[in-house]
Amino acid sequence: MPVPHHFVLIDDSVTDQWLAREAFEQLCPDCTLRCFDRGAVALDWLRSAPERPDVILLDINMPGMSGFEVLEQLKADPELTLIPVVMLSTSGDRGDVSRAYTLHASSYLVKAPGFGDFLKQIDACLDYWRAAQLAHT
Repeated sequence: MPVPHHFVLIDDSVTDQWLAREAFEQLCPDCTLRCFDRGAVALDWLRSAPERPDVILLDINMPGMSGFEVLEQLKADPELTLIPVVMLSTSGDRGDVSRAYTLHASSYLVKAPGFGDFLKQIDACLDYWRAAQLAHT
């Protein structure tokens, strides 16, 4: 089974993008992480990319198109629907969690507040996706 190595992060926070890049560099130097700060731009890229990412990490609260709207479009697109989407948000609101799963998110993580805890969180996420069977590969 191929190990997931290609990840996309859709998050408007430059700081969170930087933290994710640092975490991936430390935990999975063989992984690629492509970051987008707008949902529409990410969707355009995903629809035209020659190779699909293994997993998408998606924030909820973004200007323009919310993470929920991006998730809806991903799951409505037959070419993208099988890509696992991990919601990675500061919101732990039960309504947000429920909505994400209703829209077929694969997982929901509340962003850890400190880098050390965030690193552990990303490490656990990477471990999970390394062991998971991916339908789209």
